[in-house]
Amino acid sequence: MTTSTPRAVWITGGGSGMGRASALAAAADGWAVALSGRRRDALESVAGEITAAGGTALVVPLDVQDRAAITAAAEIVTMHFGRLDALVLAAGLNTPQRRWDDQELGEFEAIVATNLTAVAATLDAALPALRESRGVVVAISSYAGWTFQPGAGVAYSASKTAVSSLLRSLNQQEAIHGVRACHLCPGDVATDFLQQRPEVPDAAARAVMLTPEDIARSVQFVLEAPSHVRIDELVISPVSSA
Repeated sequence: MTTSTPRAVWITGGGSGMGRASALAAAADGWAVALSGRRRDALESVAGEITAAGGTALVVPLDVQDRAAITAAAEIVTMHFGRLDALVLAAGLNTPQRRWDDQELGEFEAIVATNLTAVAATLDAALPALRESRGVVVAISSYAGWTFQPGAGVAYSASKTAVSSLLRSLNQQEAIHGVRACHLCPGDVATDFLQQRPEVPDAAARAVMLTPEDIARSVQFVLEAPSHVRIDELVISPVSSA
């Protein structure tokens, strides 16, 4: 690792929405970016935007529910860049079936596997490199991970709330290595993730929501904080939610 090597960030869910916006913002600030997600074409598109602007991007397709694939992806990223300075966890899942009277436990397990277990598995795989770099983690969670939201869904709310505890334990135990983690909790964001709602918001409703770029700026705020600063939790709301 040399001072001339760009800082490297690995972003899961990097092909769309908040993950994509975070990747573009990080690249614009000089970070080398590794992009993971299930859709190679979407990842390649984001990587193309980054390289066209003079940045550095690596595409590492990944299903975050595949633990072995997560371990392999972490090795690819760290070997390619020779370092890993940050991890942004933007992959997420929900379902229109969100109530006890209509949910299916198979979907419940898939949501928890994506929103919680995959976060733990990716952190575990990246942790040795993050210890070496005294790196930073941003888990893009949800307003539902900060305070109870009845409409967010049984599985989604439970998984996002648990991410908070996961990161608090990481911060408490890994402070000795300089590793820092932020639980980033946005309110409504106008992305394709809204398609997973029981009632999909219309254009007027989306117009007053946060944008993916709003979240990307917040991610960069955390990534660029001095190494002695830890931003434990950051809650971001659209003014319309008041």
